[in-house]
Amino acid sequence: MNKGKSLKLIIVFILIWMFLYYENNFIIITDITIKSHKLPDAFDGYKIVHLSDLHGKKFGKGQKNLVKKIKDAQPDLIVCTGDMVDSRHYDAEPVLELVGQISRIAPVYFVTGNHEWWSGKFDVLGKLLEANGIRVLRNAYDRLSKGKDGIYIVGIDDPAADQAGQEEANIIENEIKQVLNGIGETGTFSILLAHRPEMFPLYSEHGFDLILCGHAHGGQVRLPFVGGLVAPNQGFFPKYTSGVYKSRNSLMVVSRGLGNSVIPQRLFNHPEIVVLTLVKD
Repeated sequence: MNKGKSLKLIIVFILIWMFLYYENNFIIITDITIKSHKLPDAFDGYKIVHLSDLHGKKFGKGQKNLVKKIKDAQPDLIVCTGDMVDSRHYDAEPVLELVGQISRIAPVYFVTGNHEWWSGKFDVLGKLLEANGIRVLRNAYDRLSKGKDGIYIVGIDDPAADQAGQEEANIIENEIKQVLNGIGETGTFSILLAHRPEMFPLYSEHGFDLILCGHAHGGQVRLPFVGGLVAPNQGFFPKYTSGVYKSRNSLMVVSRGLGNSVIPQRLFNHPEIVVLTLVKD
């Protein structure tokens, strides 16, 4: 092979590497407006940053690139919908670096994904998150208040937390009923944080106004007119990978996530921060 051909191959290799790096590391912001007549007046314009599926990835030293984008969004609330660590290469530092900083921007709520449970270390991680000011919702709820107005935020464990071998749908059904029985109040705007989007039909049966999920990684590879190609628990050409879905009176927003797990590369599917603005309709 002559020097000219060798140089061309080197240039092609460098360009391919740059493209793949860009696909995996350039964070996009997706702005979504959620309208509801049930939203209290005080929450008109309320802004939520939705993060998911970090899988231990770092975006700059001390997560500075990620933190800056979150800060620039000026959220009233930040939610993390699971798989912020990766069970195959467990490292809590990236998520702890992140939450330690963003908890100073706005209140942060966290629910588990399958990787938190598969790691076998969530008992320790959960305590560390709480020590950093993070509210971990394990089949629990909070009332978010502004003056006399309020809305509910509910969080459920990923079904991987259950060791009894039950059907995942049954696990989730029981978790949701447990929380809603505790709330008692009806007719108030409610948000559900849950890792798995494929359970949307079940979530919508319980009347949540807004459901925030991750897990699908945007389908990993996204193609025009096709969407995502593959997602956990949904297989090829998955139904729920990105954006807004509607069923009954519920809207579900699926984050494409930030990191990777078994498949190490994203294509036409950049890491994503979802910024939701609630609007009184």
